[in-house]
Amino acid sequence: MPPRPRSRSRRLLVLGGALAAGAAAGAAYRGRRAERGTHLELDDDHPLAPGWGAGVNRPEHRVVRTPDGAQLAVWDLEGDGPDAAVVVLPHCWGCSHEIWLPVTRRLRDRGHRVVLYDQRGHGASTRGTAPLAIETLAHDLAHVLETQDVSDAVLAGHSMGGMTIMSLAAHRPEVMKARARAAVLVATSAHDPRGQSFPQAARLASSFIASPVVTRSMRSANGHRFVRGAFGADPLHSHLVLTRDLFAGCDPSVRGGWLAAMTEMNLLEGIAGMEVPTTVMVGSRDTLTVPARAAVIASTVPGARLITLEKRGHMLPLEDPDAVTDEIVRAVKG
Repeated sequence: MPPRPRSRSRRLLVLGGALAAGAAAGAAYRGRRAERGTHLELDDDHPLAPGWGAGVNRPEHRVVRTPDGAQLAVWDLEGDGPDAAVVVLPHCWGCSHEIWLPVTRRLRDRGHRVVLYDQRGHGASTRGTAPLAIETLAHDLAHVLETQDVSDAVLAGHSMGGMTIMSLAAHRPEVMKARARAAVLVATSAHDPRGQSFPQAARLASSFIASPVVTRSMRSANGHRFVRGAFGADPLHSHLVLTRDLFAGCDPSVRGGWLAAMTEMNLLEGIAGMEVPTTVMVGSRDTLTVPARAAVIASTVPGARLITLEKRGHMLPLEDPDAVTDEIVRAVKG
């Protein structure tokens, strides 16, 4: 007997949640054994601690206004090393610049200038009136680079941040050529065949992730379990909590809007002409932007290097900031 329409819709909604969150409601949660070691409490000065570091208050940010009225929060941290370079770090979907802080601390320790900003609708940045579209990410990054007078930079983007850099190459190649010396694409994707093959499920995923039910669930006592599937082996509890809090704090309509944009994305043609040296990084246990997608990027961008981090998941700037920093510094040195 064919399933009733209501049952089919319910199953599609569950599929949408899996596509969107990657780890919803225990489907991607790996059980109690996977939580061993995650509750280690970290001092602020621990190498893997999130945040700005022991005794360091959040620096003041400047507001950069885009042509459509969005106000982007930008942190421009000067470098003081003899071989200082500038590194720009667009962040992932649903989070904020805070995901990049462990890497930022390491880059600062090596004397490099670091530019961070919150993507529109995330963190301290407002949404503006421009559509939540992949091309908009490129225009925002271009605006940050120009207003901060950034040139000869390494652009390192995580997840949607990597899409931001690839969108810059596709939609604003003149800015890429003028402002960037190299790119490091961390746990990201250039296209989403799932959304293109199953558009109804993609729409349901966007609606699901825009629901206040997701926010309430993540803010529950066990809400960190919703993001467990974004990590590899033995994640730290503080990393789960940070990711959970940032995602729950992101406006639901912004989460849903950007997810819809990502499921419709195809940047492969645009990145085939990327001329800057490019490194692609992926965790072997990444279930969101899976290793096969990283391989597609690496095979599409001329001369790109592919780095796979064993047992790591999607949240590489938190899970292995040393490895990510090393590849950024390698890109700095050329």
